[in-house]
Amino acid sequence: MPQHPGQTIHRRTISAVVLLLAFIFSISISLAGGLLNLGGTSAASKQDQAVRLEAALVPPRRTSPPSKQVENVSVAQDQDDVIKVSTDLVVVNATVLDKEGKFVPRLKRTDFQVFEDGAEQKIASFSAEETPFAAAILLDTSGSMESRLTLGRGAAIRFLDGLRDEDVAAVYNFDVKVEQIQDFSPGRDLPAKAFTLKTRNMTSLNDAVLQAAVDLGKREEKRRAIVVLSDGGENSSRASSDKALERALQTGATIYSVNMGEQGAQRDILASGILRNFAEKSGGRYIDSPGGQTLRDAFASIAEELGHQYTIAYRPTNHTHDGKWRAIGLKLSRADLAVRTRKGYKAPKS
Repeated sequence: MPQHPGQTIHRRTISAVVLLLAFIFSISISLAGGLLNLGGTSAASKQDQAVRLEAALVPPRRTSPPSKQVENVSVAQDQDDVIKVSTDLVVVNATVLDKEGKFVPRLKRTDFQVFEDGAEQKIASFSAEETPFAAAILLDTSGSMESRLTLGRGAAIRFLDGLRDEDVAAVYNFDVKVEQIQDFSPGRDLPAKAFTLKTRNMTSLNDAVLQAAVDLGKREEKRRAIVVLSDGGENSSRASSDKALERALQTGATIYSVNMGEQGAQRDILASGILRNFAEKSGGRYIDSPGGQTLRDAFASIAEELGHQYTIAYRPTNHTHDGKWRAIGLKLSRADLAVRTRKGYKAPKS
């Protein structure tokens, strides 16, 4: 029997409602089962699920690589004229000689007294071991060194030959600018570039000492040295000799100045004075050498001396940050011995 159109629509509506109710009922059954399963889940599983969910939803945080952070700190320290570490601990390297000029080993902490501006200081640490050292060799390649450049290279080779396996050295040349031609390395050969260097007119001695002191300040070795091969002429540096010396003292670097200038009446007195001041104020040695065997022996003795120093550290009782000069003095328990160390340092300024 033919159906009325209205009846067809009504039946279709009822069918749709029935299907919808069945769908909702099936979802309810699934949710109930899920809740029952969740109720049986251990606390550890719940926590694990939460962690996985958080990891999926929260993007990871970006962090800078540790090496970059260290590099940034180093750069900041290089730009600061005062080394902050020196405010807490002053490191003093000392050379002790007998009456014959020979190195004296096996001294003890009790054999030393440290004074700052006349006031005795308590020794915080003491080392008498043949510990490693880092050295910076500065080779003058200015025009005035043209006839002595080969001699200077030979002296540098002699110094490198005298180093021990655990020691490191860097090589710089300086004229109108300062250039590091070999980074700190245990290598015992001059880099090939050292044999192709040409002399140029200007001399940046102070800048070379300053740069070497900055680079040494980054080293872990507590014993540090700057070896200068020059005639002492200075006419191009941006830094003064006082500024270069101040940085070397802050770094704890001992300066050994080898004057390779002309002998006799032609010697530049002012240039010699600069080299001598660097050495004496830092506790190093000023070597006036015409070359030859005398120069070779001098370099061998420098390397030996650096390996036989005593390292003493103290915390100053004067905590004032006034930027003033602090004189350092060392006394030995034995009157027959002589000690050589740096004369002092400049206190940090707040």
